[in-house]
Amino acid sequence: MDTLELLLHPVRLRITWSMSGGRTRTTSELCAHLPDIPKTTVYRHVGLLVDGGLLEVADEQRVRGAVERSYRLRRDKTVIDADAAASMTLDDHRHGFAAAMAALLAEFNAYLDRPGADPTADSVGYRQGTLWLSPDEHTEMIGALRDVLRAKADNEPAPERRPHLVSAIFFPIEEPPPHGPDHRP
Repeated sequence: MDTLELLLHPVRLRITWSMSGGRTRTTSELCAHLPDIPKTTVYRHVGLLVDGGLLEVADEQRVRGAVERSYRLRRDKTVIDADAAASMTLDDHRHGFAAAMAALLAEFNAYLDRPGADPTADSVGYRQGTLWLSPDEHTEMIGALRDVLRAKADNEPAPERRPHLVSAIFFPIEEPPPHGPDHRP
């Protein structure tokens, strides 16, 4: 299974998201973190992610006679780079977007189901808006956003920090208006 196929699945996306930020977790901890997913499903998908090289063993310990493994995400392997994205078909993009939205919805529902969930106090946002951008302005905006996110991407867990899921989606919503001598803006 290639990286695209591994990542473009809602359960495997949720596992990789729960492992992000430098966290290490055992499969049991993943099951506790993802209680809406059957344990057998979590174990099966962790195995696929390990076999595919996206998760690696960070530690092993003997627990009641069995070996318990802690896993960590291989960040260098979990990126769909520009070349891989360019090789995707329109159906691949459709499938990937659907998997990402399904995983995002499941994560949001898991957040809302937690005791004490308070979207207002937690500054939860899911706003949408339209920006009119030239290709250069679009490229500039994405670069600026990447710089902002990159500045925080290597933050380590700390008592005052909580993990936050960030999901940015950009796509044109309609064709640009025609320009020419017969068209008035």
